[in-house]
Amino acid sequence: MYARSVAAFQAFLPRTRSFAATRAFHTTLNTQAGPGQAEVILVGCGAPNRGMGWYHAIQMLEKKCPSASLDYIVEPWFMGPGGDSDAGKDFAAWQAEAEKEYGVKFASSLSDVPPPEAPRVALISGRTADNPRLLSESIAGGSKCIYLEKPGAPTVAELEAMKDEAEAAGVEVLMGYNKNVCKYVAKTREFATSAPGSHVTFVSNNAYENTPESLGECFERNAEGMLKNMAIHELALLVSFYDVSVDNIESVTADKEFSSMQTLKGPSGKDWTDFDKIKFTIKTKTGSEVSVQADRCGGTDSYGLVTDSDGKEVFRYYMPDEEDKAHVAELEKQYPNAMPYFFTQDPDYITVKERVAKHTVDGKPAEGVATIAIAVETLKVAEYLTPLLQEQLK
Repeated sequence: MYARSVAAFQAFLPRTRSFAATRAFHTTLNTQAGPGQAEVILVGCGAPNRGMGWYHAIQMLEKKCPSASLDYIVEPWFMGPGGDSDAGKDFAAWQAEAEKEYGVKFASSLSDVPPPEAPRVALISGRTADNPRLLSESIAGGSKCIYLEKPGAPTVAELEAMKDEAEAAGVEVLMGYNKNVCKYVAKTREFATSAPGSHVTFVSNNAYENTPESLGECFERNAEGMLKNMAIHELALLVSFYDVSVDNIESVTADKEFSSMQTLKGPSGKDWTDFDKIKFTIKTKTGSEVSVQADRCGGTDSYGLVTDSDGKEVFRYYMPDEEDKAHVAELEKQYPNAMPYFFTQDPDYITVKERVAKHTVDGKPAEGVATIAIAVETLKVAEYLTPLLQEQLK
Protein backbone atom coordinates (compact mmCIF):
# COMPACT_ATOMS: atom_id res chain seq x y z
CA MET A 1 0.00 0.00 0.00
CA TYR A 2 2.85 2.36 0.83
CA ALA A 3 4.39 1.84 -2.63
CA ARG A 4 1.02 2.58 -4.26
CA SER A 5 0.64 5.63 -2.02
CA VAL A 6 4.02 7.02 -3.02
CA ALA A 7 3.29 6.43 -6.70
CA ALA A 8 -0.06 8.18 -6.48
CA PHE A 9 1.45 11.14 -4.69
CA GLN A 10 4.34 11.36 -7.16
CA ALA A 11 1.79 11.60 -9.97
CA PHE A 12 0.56 14.88 -8.54
CA LEU A 13 3.95 16.29 -7.61
CA PRO A 14 6.14 18.25 -10.05
CA ARG A 15 8.56 16.05 -11.95
CA THR A 16 11.27 18.65 -11.59
CA ARG A 17 12.07 17.43 -8.05
CA SER A 18 12.60 13.93 -6.78
CA PHE A 19 10.13 12.55 -4.25
CA ALA A 20 12.79 12.56 -1.54
CA ALA A 21 13.74 16.16 -2.23
CA THR A 22 10.11 17.22 -2.27
CA ARG A 23 9.47 15.47 1.03
CA ALA A 24 12.42 17.21 2.70
CA PHE A 25 11.21 20.58 1.46
CA HIS A 26 7.52 20.24 2.33
CA THR A 27 7.92 18.82 5.82
CA THR A 28 9.28 22.22 6.85
CA LEU A 29 6.03 23.95 5.90
CA ASN A 30 3.29 24.80 8.39
CA THR A 31 -0.17 24.39 6.89
CA GLN A 32 -2.00 26.21 9.70
CA ALA A 33 -3.13 29.69 8.72
CA GLY A 34 -0.59 32.29 9.73
CA PRO A 35 -0.80 36.09 9.92
CA GLY A 36 -2.40 37.51 6.79
CA GLN A 37 -3.80 34.14 5.73
CA ALA A 38 -7.32 32.80 5.46
CA GLU A 39 -8.04 29.30 6.75
CA VAL A 40 -9.41 27.40 3.74
CA ILE A 41 -11.71 24.37 3.71
CA LEU A 42 -11.89 22.69 0.33
CA VAL A 43 -15.31 21.06 0.03
CA GLY A 44 -15.40 18.48 -2.77
CA CYS A 45 -11.88 17.49 -3.83
CA GLY A 46 -12.71 14.88 -6.46
CA ALA A 47 -10.32 12.38 -7.97
CA PRO A 48 -6.57 13.08 -8.20
CA ASN A 49 -5.61 14.45 -11.62
CA ARG A 50 -9.27 14.84 -12.67
CA GLY A 51 -11.23 16.82 -10.11
CA MET A 52 -11.25 20.62 -10.23
CA GLY A 53 -11.21 20.61 -6.45
CA TRP A 54 -8.05 18.50 -6.50
CA TYR A 55 -6.32 21.07 -8.69
CA HIS A 56 -7.42 23.85 -6.36
CA ALA A 57 -5.80 21.83 -3.56
CA ILE A 58 -2.56 21.40 -5.49
CA GLN A 59 -2.23 25.12 -6.09
CA MET A 60 -2.76 25.95 -2.43
CA LEU A 61 -0.57 23.14 -1.08
CA GLU A 62 2.18 24.29 -3.44
CA LYS A 63 1.83 27.78 -1.89
CA LYS A 64 0.83 29.49 -5.13
CA CYS A 65 -1.86 31.48 -3.27
CA PRO A 66 0.06 33.17 -0.43
CA SER A 67 -3.05 34.41 1.39
CA ALA A 68 -4.68 30.96 1.43
CA SER A 69 -3.77 28.23 3.91
CA LEU A 70 -5.44 24.94 2.94
CA ASP A 71 -6.06 23.40 6.35
CA TYR A 72 -8.99 21.06 5.68
CA ILE A 73 -10.27 18.96 2.78
CA VAL A 74 -13.82 17.61 2.96
CA GLU A 75 -14.52 14.79 0.51
CA PRO A 76 -17.88 13.07 1.15
CA TRP A 77 -17.84 10.69 -1.83
CA PHE A 78 -14.37 9.16 -1.84
CA MET A 79 -14.28 9.06 1.96
CA GLY A 80 -17.75 7.49 1.90
CA PRO A 81 -19.71 5.45 -0.65
CA GLY A 82 -17.12 5.89 -3.42
CA GLY A 83 -14.19 4.73 -1.34
CA ASP A 84 -14.05 1.20 -2.74
CA SER A 85 -13.87 2.30 -6.39
CA ASP A 86 -10.55 2.48 -8.23
CA ALA A 87 -10.73 6.27 -8.11
CA GLY A 88 -11.54 6.05 -4.39
CA LYS A 89 -8.43 3.94 -3.78
CA ASP A 90 -6.31 6.47 -5.69
CA PHE A 91 -7.83 9.23 -3.58
CA ALA A 92 -7.03 7.36 -0.37
CA ALA A 93 -3.41 6.95 -1.46
CA TRP A 94 -3.13 10.64 -2.27
CA GLN A 95 -4.87 11.56 1.00
CA ALA A 96 -2.37 9.57 3.06
CA GLU A 97 0.60 11.28 1.46
CA ALA A 98 -0.98 14.76 1.54
CA GLU A 99 -1.66 14.38 5.26
CA LYS A 100 1.90 13.26 5.85
CA GLU A 101 3.66 15.77 3.63
CA TYR A 102 1.53 18.86 4.21
CA GLY A 103 -0.34 18.27 7.45
CA VAL A 104 -3.66 19.03 5.79
CA LYS A 105 -6.60 17.42 7.61
CA PHE A 106 -9.29 15.38 5.82
CA ALA A 107 -12.93 14.80 6.76
CA SER A 108 -15.97 13.21 5.14
CA SER A 109 -18.36 15.91 6.37
CA LEU A 110 -18.26 19.61 7.18
CA SER A 111 -19.74 18.77 10.59
CA ASP A 112 -16.46 17.01 11.46
CA VAL A 113 -14.40 20.18 10.97
CA PRO A 114 -13.64 22.18 14.14
CA PRO A 115 -14.56 25.87 14.51
CA PRO A 116 -12.30 28.34 12.67
CA GLU A 117 -9.16 29.71 14.25
CA ALA A 118 -8.65 32.32 11.52
CA PRO A 119 -10.92 33.99 8.94
CA ARG A 120 -12.34 31.00 7.09
CA VAL A 121 -13.05 30.49 3.38
CA ALA A 122 -15.10 27.49 2.28
CA LEU A 123 -14.17 26.65 -1.31
CA ILE A 124 -17.10 24.58 -2.59
CA SER A 125 -16.13 22.55 -5.64
CA GLY A 126 -18.46 19.56 -5.51
CA ARG A 127 -21.50 18.54 -7.54
CA THR A 128 -23.68 21.51 -8.45
CA ALA A 129 -26.76 19.73 -7.08
CA ASP A 130 -25.12 19.51 -3.63
CA ASN A 131 -24.18 23.18 -3.42
CA PRO A 132 -27.29 24.49 -1.59
CA ARG A 133 -26.75 22.03 1.27
CA LEU A 134 -22.97 22.56 1.33
CA LEU A 135 -23.41 26.33 1.50
CA SER A 136 -25.76 25.97 4.49
CA GLU A 137 -23.30 23.68 6.25
CA SER A 138 -20.39 26.03 5.51
CA ILE A 139 -22.26 28.94 7.03
CA ALA A 140 -23.15 26.88 10.10
CA GLY A 141 -19.48 25.92 10.43
CA GLY A 142 -18.30 29.51 10.76
CA SER A 143 -17.12 30.43 7.27
CA LYS A 144 -16.65 34.16 6.77
CA CYS A 145 -16.59 33.89 2.97
CA ILE A 146 -17.61 31.20 0.50
CA TYR A 147 -15.93 30.61 -2.86
CA LEU A 148 -18.55 28.86 -4.98
CA GLU A 149 -17.77 27.16 -8.27
CA LYS A 150 -19.96 27.91 -11.30
CA PRO A 151 -22.84 27.90 -11.96
CA GLY A 152 -23.53 27.82 -8.22
CA ALA A 153 -26.80 25.88 -8.25
CA PRO A 154 -28.96 23.93 -10.71
CA THR A 155 -31.65 26.64 -10.92
CA VAL A 156 -32.13 30.35 -10.43
CA ALA A 157 -34.57 29.74 -7.57
CA GLU A 158 -32.04 27.65 -5.64
CA LEU A 159 -29.22 30.15 -6.21
CA GLU A 160 -31.42 33.06 -5.11
CA ALA A 161 -32.30 31.16 -1.94
CA MET A 162 -28.59 30.57 -1.29
CA LYS A 163 -27.88 34.27 -1.82
CA ASP A 164 -30.63 35.23 0.66
CA GLU A 165 -29.39 32.71 3.24
CA ALA A 166 -25.82 33.98 3.04
CA GLU A 167 -26.86 37.62 3.27
CA ALA A 168 -29.02 36.91 6.33
CA ALA A 169 -26.01 35.27 7.98
CA GLY A 170 -23.61 38.07 7.00
CA VAL A 171 -21.50 35.70 4.89
CA GLU A 172 -20.12 36.83 1.55
CA VAL A 173 -20.31 34.51 -1.46
CA LEU A 174 -17.88 35.00 -4.35
CA MET A 175 -17.82 32.94 -7.52
CA GLY A 176 -15.19 30.94 -9.39
CA TYR A 177 -15.85 32.66 -12.71
CA ASN A 178 -12.17 32.75 -13.52
CA LYS A 179 -12.58 34.23 -17.01
CA ASN A 180 -13.59 37.49 -15.31
CA VAL A 181 -9.90 37.93 -14.39
CA CYS A 182 -8.38 36.39 -17.55
CA LYS A 183 -5.69 38.26 -19.46
CA TYR A 184 -7.37 37.70 -22.82
CA VAL A 185 -10.63 39.24 -21.56
CA ALA A 186 -8.86 42.30 -20.18
CA LYS A 187 -6.83 42.74 -23.38
CA THR A 188 -9.92 42.41 -25.57
CA ARG A 189 -11.97 44.89 -23.54
CA GLU A 190 -9.05 47.34 -23.46
CA PHE A 191 -8.61 47.24 -27.24
CA ALA A 192 -12.34 47.57 -27.92
CA THR A 193 -12.52 50.64 -25.68
CA SER A 194 -9.84 52.29 -27.83
CA ALA A 195 -11.71 51.48 -31.07
CA PRO A 196 -15.06 53.32 -31.22
CA GLY A 197 -17.76 51.47 -33.13
CA SER A 198 -16.07 48.10 -32.70
CA HIS A 199 -17.79 44.84 -31.76
CA VAL A 200 -16.57 42.15 -29.32
CA THR A 201 -17.09 38.39 -29.63
CA PHE A 202 -15.99 36.04 -26.86
CA VAL A 203 -15.14 32.59 -28.24
CA SER A 204 -15.01 29.40 -26.19
CA ASN A 205 -14.02 25.97 -27.52
CA ASN A 206 -13.98 22.40 -26.23
CA ALA A 207 -12.29 19.45 -27.89
CA TYR A 208 -14.96 16.74 -27.96
CA GLU A 209 -14.95 14.40 -30.95
CA ASN A 210 -17.56 15.44 -33.50
CA THR A 211 -19.43 12.14 -33.35
CA PRO A 212 -22.93 11.24 -32.11
CA GLU A 213 -21.38 9.02 -29.43
CA SER A 214 -19.03 11.66 -28.05
CA LEU A 215 -21.54 14.50 -28.16
CA GLY A 216 -24.34 12.31 -26.83
CA GLU A 217 -22.21 11.47 -23.79
CA CYS A 218 -21.42 15.16 -23.39
CA PHE A 219 -25.08 16.17 -23.60
CA GLU A 220 -26.09 13.60 -20.98
CA ARG A 221 -23.26 14.36 -18.55
CA ASN A 222 -23.88 18.11 -18.87
CA ALA A 223 -27.66 17.79 -18.82
CA GLU A 224 -28.15 21.39 -17.69
CA GLY A 225 -27.27 22.41 -21.27
CA MET A 226 -24.50 24.35 -22.96
CA LEU A 227 -25.53 27.81 -21.75
CA LYS A 228 -25.57 26.69 -18.11
CA ASN A 229 -22.35 24.76 -18.51
CA MET A 230 -19.71 25.45 -21.15
CA ALA A 231 -20.81 28.98 -22.10
CA ILE A 232 -21.75 30.11 -18.58
CA HIS A 233 -18.35 31.81 -18.19
CA GLU A 234 -19.02 33.95 -21.27
CA LEU A 235 -22.50 34.87 -20.01
CA ALA A 236 -20.89 35.95 -16.73
CA LEU A 237 -18.61 38.26 -18.72
CA LEU A 238 -21.63 39.81 -20.41
CA VAL A 239 -23.40 40.32 -17.09
CA SER A 240 -20.25 41.69 -15.41
CA PHE A 241 -18.97 44.03 -18.12
CA TYR A 242 -21.65 44.63 -20.77
CA ASP A 243 -24.74 45.50 -18.73
CA VAL A 244 -26.53 42.34 -19.85
CA SER A 245 -29.49 41.23 -17.76
CA VAL A 246 -32.81 39.64 -18.58
CA ASP A 247 -34.59 42.95 -18.01
CA ASN A 248 -32.09 44.84 -20.18
CA ILE A 249 -31.95 42.51 -23.20
CA GLU A 250 -33.54 44.16 -26.22
CA SER A 251 -32.85 41.34 -28.66
CA VAL A 252 -30.91 38.12 -29.14
CA THR A 253 -30.07 36.83 -32.61
CA ALA A 254 -28.61 33.43 -33.38
CA ASP A 255 -26.07 33.05 -36.16
CA LYS A 256 -27.89 30.24 -37.96
CA GLU A 257 -25.04 29.60 -40.38
CA PHE A 258 -22.63 28.81 -37.54
CA SER A 259 -24.94 27.33 -34.93
CA SER A 260 -26.11 23.73 -34.59
CA MET A 261 -28.58 21.98 -32.29
CA GLN A 262 -28.89 18.21 -32.16
CA THR A 263 -30.91 15.54 -30.40
CA LEU A 264 -28.64 12.62 -29.56
CA LYS A 265 -28.75 9.52 -27.44
CA GLY A 266 -26.61 9.47 -24.32
CA PRO A 267 -25.02 6.37 -22.77
CA SER A 268 -28.28 5.66 -20.92
CA GLY A 269 -30.18 5.46 -24.22
CA LYS A 270 -32.17 8.57 -23.41
CA ASP A 271 -32.43 11.39 -25.98
CA TRP A 272 -30.85 14.75 -25.14
CA THR A 273 -31.24 17.99 -27.08
CA ASP A 274 -28.58 20.67 -26.86
CA PHE A 275 -26.37 22.96 -28.89
CA ASP A 276 -23.15 21.39 -30.10
CA LYS A 277 -22.18 24.89 -31.23
CA ILE A 278 -23.88 28.25 -30.88
CA LYS A 279 -23.17 31.83 -31.82
CA PHE A 280 -25.44 34.73 -30.92
CA THR A 281 -25.48 38.49 -30.55
CA ILE A 282 -27.19 40.35 -27.72
CA LYS A 283 -28.31 43.96 -27.95
CA THR A 284 -29.26 45.71 -24.72
CA LYS A 285 -31.77 48.48 -24.13
CA THR A 286 -28.92 50.65 -22.84
CA GLY A 287 -26.97 50.41 -26.12
CA SER A 288 -24.46 47.59 -25.61
CA GLU A 289 -23.91 44.94 -28.26
CA VAL A 290 -21.78 41.84 -27.78
CA SER A 291 -21.52 38.32 -29.17
CA VAL A 292 -20.71 34.85 -27.82
CA GLN A 293 -19.51 31.85 -29.80
CA ALA A 294 -19.14 28.38 -28.26
CA ASP A 295 -18.22 25.13 -29.98
CA ARG A 296 -18.06 21.74 -28.25
CA CYS A 297 -15.77 20.43 -31.02
CA GLY A 298 -13.79 23.60 -31.79
CA GLY A 299 -10.47 22.80 -30.11
CA THR A 300 -8.89 23.95 -26.87
CA ASP A 301 -8.45 27.71 -27.27
CA SER A 302 -10.60 30.55 -26.01
CA TYR A 303 -10.14 34.04 -27.36
CA GLY A 304 -11.53 37.52 -27.62
CA LEU A 305 -12.26 38.92 -31.10
CA VAL A 306 -12.79 42.57 -32.05
CA THR A 307 -14.23 43.62 -35.41
CA ASP A 308 -14.69 47.11 -36.84
CA SER A 309 -17.94 48.66 -38.01
CA ASP A 310 -17.58 46.85 -41.36
CA GLY A 311 -17.19 43.46 -39.68
CA LYS A 312 -13.47 43.23 -40.41
CA GLU A 313 -11.33 41.59 -37.72
CA VAL A 314 -8.96 44.12 -36.12
CA PHE A 315 -7.87 42.31 -32.94
CA ARG A 316 -7.68 38.80 -31.51
CA TYR A 317 -6.18 37.66 -28.21
CA TYR A 318 -5.90 34.00 -27.22
CA MET A 319 -5.94 32.09 -23.98
CA PRO A 320 -3.29 30.86 -23.66
CA ASP A 321 -1.11 33.45 -25.37
CA GLU A 322 2.47 32.74 -26.43
CA GLU A 323 3.85 33.54 -22.98
CA ASP A 324 1.32 31.30 -21.27
CA LYS A 325 1.91 28.43 -23.73
CA ALA A 326 5.40 28.05 -22.28
CA HIS A 327 3.87 27.86 -18.80
CA VAL A 328 1.35 25.28 -20.01
CA ALA A 329 4.18 23.14 -21.40
CA GLU A 330 5.94 23.24 -18.02
CA LEU A 331 2.78 22.21 -16.19
CA GLU A 332 2.20 19.33 -18.62
CA LYS A 333 5.62 17.98 -17.68
CA GLN A 334 5.07 18.52 -13.97
CA TYR A 335 1.57 17.00 -13.86
CA PRO A 336 1.50 14.59 -16.82
CA ASN A 337 -1.68 12.80 -15.77
CA ALA A 338 -3.86 15.82 -15.02
CA MET A 339 -6.67 17.26 -17.14
CA PRO A 340 -5.25 19.56 -19.87
CA TYR A 341 -7.72 22.40 -19.27
CA PHE A 342 -6.27 22.92 -15.78
CA PHE A 343 -3.09 24.24 -17.35
CA THR A 344 -4.49 26.83 -19.77
CA GLN A 345 -6.40 28.46 -16.90
CA ASP A 346 -3.83 27.86 -14.16
CA PRO A 347 -2.87 31.53 -13.59
CA ASP A 348 -6.52 32.58 -13.43
CA TYR A 349 -7.47 29.91 -10.89
CA ILE A 350 -4.61 31.20 -8.72
CA THR A 351 -5.69 34.82 -9.15
CA VAL A 352 -9.29 34.22 -8.10
CA LYS A 353 -8.35 32.14 -5.03
CA GLU A 354 -5.71 34.62 -3.93
CA ARG A 355 -8.04 37.60 -4.28
CA VAL A 356 -10.83 35.85 -2.39
CA ALA A 357 -8.50 34.73 0.42
CA LYS A 358 -6.86 38.14 0.76
CA HIS A 359 -10.26 39.86 0.75
CA THR A 360 -11.45 37.55 3.52
CA VAL A 361 -8.51 38.60 5.68
CA ASP A 362 -8.16 42.34 4.98
CA GLY A 363 -11.64 43.27 3.72
CA LYS A 364 -10.32 45.05 0.64
CA PRO A 365 -12.29 44.49 -2.62
CA ALA A 366 -11.62 41.26 -4.51
CA GLU A 367 -11.08 43.07 -7.80
CA GLY A 368 -12.82 41.48 -10.78
CA VAL A 369 -14.20 38.50 -8.84
CA ALA A 370 -17.86 37.82 -9.55
CA THR A 371 -20.35 37.98 -6.70
CA ILE A 372 -23.28 35.63 -6.18
CA ALA A 373 -25.54 38.45 -7.39
CA ILE A 374 -23.74 38.30 -10.74
CA ALA A 375 -24.08 34.52 -10.68
CA VAL A 376 -27.84 34.78 -10.13
CA GLU A 377 -28.24 37.15 -13.07
CA THR A 378 -25.96 34.97 -15.21
CA LEU A 379 -28.10 31.92 -14.53
CA LYS A 380 -31.23 33.95 -15.27
CA VAL A 381 -29.76 34.97 -18.62
CA ALA A 382 -28.88 31.34 -19.43
CA GLU A 383 -32.41 30.19 -18.66
CA TYR A 384 -33.87 33.08 -20.66
CA LEU A 385 -31.69 32.60 -23.74
CA THR A 386 -31.89 28.82 -24.10
CA PRO A 387 -35.51 28.52 -25.36
CA LEU A 388 -35.20 31.64 -27.51
CA LEU A 389 -32.13 30.29 -29.31
CA GLN A 390 -33.62 26.82 -29.60
CA GLU A 391 -36.68 28.31 -31.29
CA GLN A 392 -34.55 30.29 -33.73
CA LEU A 393 -32.64 27.15 -34.76
CA LYS A 394 -35.69 24.94 -35.39
